[in-house]
Amino acid sequence: MKTTTDTETPAANDPLVVPSLNTPQMRRILASSFMGSAIEFYDFILYATAASLVFNKVFFVGLTPSVAIFASFATLAVGYLARPMGAIVLGHFGDKLGRKGVLITSMSIMGAASMLIGLLPTTAQVGMIAPIALVLLRIAQGLAVGGEWGGAMLMALEHAPKERRGFAASFANMGGPAGAVLATLAVSAVSTMPNDQFLSWGWRVPFIASIALVAVGLVIRLKVAESPLFLALEDKAEEKRLPILEVLTKYPKSVISGTLVGMSSYTVQGLMTVWAISYVVDSVGMDRTSVLNIKAIGATLTIVGVFFAARFSDRLGRRPVMMIGIIAGAVLALPMMFMLQLGQLWLFAIALFIANGLVQAFIFGPFGAFTAELFPTRMRYTGASLVYQASSTLGAGFTPMIVAGLVVLGGGSLWIAGAAWAAAFLVAALAMRTVKEGKDADLTADEM
Repeated sequence: MKTTTDTETPAANDPLVVPSLNTPQMRRILASSFMGSAIEFYDFILYATAASLVFNKVFFVGLTPSVAIFASFATLAVGYLARPMGAIVLGHFGDKLGRKGVLITSMSIMGAASMLIGLLPTTAQVGMIAPIALVLLRIAQGLAVGGEWGGAMLMALEHAPKERRGFAASFANMGGPAGAVLATLAVSAVSTMPNDQFLSWGWRVPFIASIALVAVGLVIRLKVAESPLFLALEDKAEEKRLPILEVLTKYPKSVISGTLVGMSSYTVQGLMTVWAISYVVDSVGMDRTSVLNIKAIGATLTIVGVFFAARFSDRLGRRPVMMIGIIAGAVLALPMMFMLQLGQLWLFAIALFIANGLVQAFIFGPFGAFTAELFPTRMRYTGASLVYQASSTLGAGFTPMIVAGLVVLGGGSLWIAGAAWAAAFLVAALAMRTVKEGKDADLTADEM
């Protein structure tokens, strides 16, 4: 009588049964993907929140309020500029040496940079050394995040069965907003302090505390096995090639189209969770703690939306699910900006919840699998990371500065910014039409 082995299960023989991710190894891998991404993005989003509320008052003193906030957002953009470089450098080693070692390195760099930001003296104490050091540490954060997401996503996706790739890859995407929730709640907790204490030392606490989260993440990550697809590729002993050169010469269309699609999701992040926070607190006068709590709820809704969108993408495909978010963003961009301008806290909450829970979540949920399925294994870490980080740099990194300028151009009205935002979604919709569906792609193929 024939027995069932670990590699030959009833599910494997029945095309109507979807393979399960509920095995000890996959649970550990998915937890590592989620936790690692959450910790990295806790640190990264913590900076974005502080850039909206603190750094213009601590590191850019002596400037007019509008110039100070512009300078603060400029340091935010510097970190985003470093992310593609991190994708190229750390992605190279991830494709050549393995996913696991790069992920441990990226987390260590991020933890050290964030702790040092929390210990950084102010401009009033050490002069220009303070903002220069802030920029350098922000660059270190950008390099670390540049290598984190791609590896965390691929470790889950490359261990998962084909029928569950979208859902498995989404754990890295769910980790990002989970980190944003932690970061926002951490700043919200210290923001209840008297303003002088908050600006003096309170804002530093979440940065310094991140080192404890990094220690937990490293323990989990060290227990995860290397990607089986990478190990299989390593066994082939193929000719050593530079992944970034292959990506740019053989798959330029995938890089450009994938980046334009991904930018739409990241304009949501840059506009609604960075620029809008500063706008409603400083220009409209909304309560800072209430706004941060709403932001935390919005990030939670992103996690829920990503969960369902990723599962739908395994059934329907990446393209149709992502198009729901893109079309919703194009239609609702101007109404959401109008709600911000009305200056009511409850309208701000509705706009943020729509932006995070529907628009961003449905684009972002399948995005990990979407990018991975654009490239073969030997360059997948570099290619997927480059698309993701270029999207975030162009979409979220520059959005706060651009929107701030468009608001000035519009004489304080937000309609120009809303129209530009809608245009970004329309560009993404056109770019999506040039990308083929990857749900059923063979990831072991040498060319894709």
